[in-house]
Amino acid sequence: MLEGLFQPTHLIIIFAIALLVFGPKKLPELGKGLGEGIRALKEGMKDTPPPAQASTEQNKTTESKETKG
Repeated sequence: MLEGLFQPTHLIIIFAIALLVFGPKKLPELGKGLGEGIRALKEGMKDTPPPAQASTEQNKTTESKETKG
């Protein structure tokens, strides 16, 4: 369904529209911010445990609080 979505001509058209909307001065800043955001997201995904482990740890904490109280 999305096989031919990002062909070179499509990317050129998207870039041209972005250039018109944001202007030549703002476009490099926008690209830099987008790159930093993606990089931070990837680093954050490496650091956090999978959701199944997080919920198991949370259940253990809840159970220990219930037995103490």
